[in-house]
Amino acid sequence: MRIDPTPAERAFWHGVRAGRLEGLKFRRQVPMLGFIADFVCYEARLIVEIDGWQHGGTAAGRSRDEGRGEAFAAAGFLTLRFTNETVVADLGAVLAKVASVACLRIERR
Repeated sequence: MRIDPTPAERAFWHGVRAGRLEGLKFRRQVPMLGFIADFVCYEARLIVEIDGWQHGGTAAGRSRDEGRGEAFAAAGFLTLRFTNETVVADLGAVLAKVASVACLRIERR
């Protein structure tokens, strides 16, 4: 996925890379707990997943995502999920939500 990200992943990465979002450092396509997390901010213990059709389109996809979320939560991470369509349609709102949640999590630590 690093080589050929979706347009939504590319747009999100452009908005968060190099500390562009409130100085937060994000990594992309991070192997974690037997999964690959789309984007991770370790400082905020936050994972951002950008989901295509395969995630919400089937019961199996939703079940897999719930399992991932539970594993990440058990490790102390919060997962925010956005659809490709949401990211493309309103990147500014997505970035604002991520920044807000990340900053709150950092303040509480």
